[in-house]
Amino acid sequence: MRTRFFPILAHVLAIVAVAPLLWILISALKPAEDVFSFGWPSTWTLDNLRYVLLKIPLPTFLLNSAIVSVVVTVVALFFHSMAAYALARLRFPGRGIIFSGIMSTLLVSLPVILVPLFLVAKQLGLLDSYAGLIVPSIFHAFGIFLLRQYYLNIPRELEEAADLDGCGYWRRYWSVILPLSRPVLASLSVLFFLANWNAFLWPLTITRNPDLRVIQLGISGMQGQYASAWNLILAAAVIAAIPTVVVFVAGQKRLVDAMKTTGLK
Repeated sequence: MRTRFFPILAHVLAIVAVAPLLWILISALKPAEDVFSFGWPSTWTLDNLRYVLLKIPLPTFLLNSAIVSVVVTVVALFFHSMAAYALARLRFPGRGIIFSGIMSTLLVSLPVILVPLFLVAKQLGLLDSYAGLIVPSIFHAFGIFLLRQYYLNIPRELEEAADLDGCGYWRRYWSVILPLSRPVLASLSVLFFLANWNAFLWPLTITRNPDLRVIQLGISGMQGQYASAWNLILAAAVIAAIPTVVVFVAGQKRLVDAMKTTGLK
């Protein structure tokens, strides 16, 4: 009985999860007067997508989000992997305290530190700049934790062989550890890209220049400027979701494999 119940439950949950996405996609292809009508539209149209791409600076929003997401992902993976390797393999005083301090930041949400973070960014002259969007988003304790767990499972014999060849810490990290980290780095790149692509609160706080708006801010601004044009808002949401779907589909296998390798349940 249970073997029949769980597949049915899985299909029901899948339908519940996918149904809103299908509704958004179909509504984006409807004329404005049919957006909230139930069922298939009387006519299909691409005017909504064409309008948001040509009449609204949506490509600029997409470009800003892409720049921030890619730069944060690349820089974060580089520094996180170095920090995780040091915490996993090197022996130095205070290592456990440092790791505990890093992990404790997971208990602090962004709204709690939003004001002091904004004041620090203001003092450093990071307001209304790509640096203000990128630099505070680089550090995340989960990336260091996941990489550290992965490095703990790498056989020490590989590093000992590198030591016999005369490799120092940097050469050992760059030539041995980093190539072995490709699966977990690929999975983390998916998580970091999606998180920064969907970021809203910090970009809203740090930027006022319309030319620096990321895609989520751009869509939010459309809801005020085009209060009744839900067909355009849904069309913009569909376009904004395309990169996230592509990245997730491309990296989902690596993401699952990394979770298994690091022992996370």
